[in-house]
Amino acid sequence: MLLIPAIDLKDGHCVRLEQGDMRASTTFSEDPGAMARRWLDAGARRLHLVDLNGAFAGRPINEVAVKAILREVGEEIPVQLGGGIRDLDTIERYLDDGLSYVIIGTAAVKKPGFLKDACTAFPGHIIVGLDAKDGKVATDGWSKLTGHEVVDLARKFEDYGVEGVIYTDIGRDGMLTGINIEATVKLAQALSIPVIASGGLSDIADIERLCAVEFEGVRGVICGRSIYTGALDFAVAQRRADELGLG
Repeated sequence: MLLIPAIDLKDGHCVRLEQGDMRASTTFSEDPGAMARRWLDAGARRLHLVDLNGAFAGRPINEVAVKAILREVGEEIPVQLGGGIRDLDTIERYLDDGLSYVIIGTAAVKKPGFLKDACTAFPGHIIVGLDAKDGKVATDGWSKLTGHEVVDLARKFEDYGVEGVIYTDIGRDGMLTGINIEATVKLAQALSIPVIASGGLSDIADIERLCAVEFEGVRGVICGRSIYTGALDFAVAQRRADELGLG
């Protein structure tokens, strides 16, 4: 089980939101590069970046902070980024900067042809982010709930060639209420590509529950507020996941 620290970027700073609300943010660091180094030193094997401003603006906003993180990380571990990625030129620029994976969310739902083109142009580098509440996909920084079923969309995107799916239960994100294991497993069972869980990770018990369903295709989890507040010790949690993992 891959534990992936999240670095959410707002106005160049590292923050966490509650349920995607830009007005309910807590700043944890004003130095994104130093934050990346903190998680590297704690044993992270991948980093998850989100350009929060970009997600709402529909274009990259925090590129300076992203580049600072990429300079710090170098080639030590893969870095993935989502938020405001709406065209192929942006994907190419980010990959050239050193990103390993680009996450496409809202644009995948609204312009599936774009996602298909991205998978064709940049095979092996595209992850789709599906944010949902009660099984329905949300877009535009979680501000709009669609009628699309998560499983149906994910199957279509798998056919396009995406590397994996990040599934976020937006009713739980940033609330430390526990991962929605049932919904995550349901999605993973419907796909052959890896699913990464997100939203609500609270403690070591969540990690143990996720490891118990890793064989279903749940291969990782995004670690957000819990590792910033101290509710979850990242290094301890990754070691525990390794003990329980598939190997």
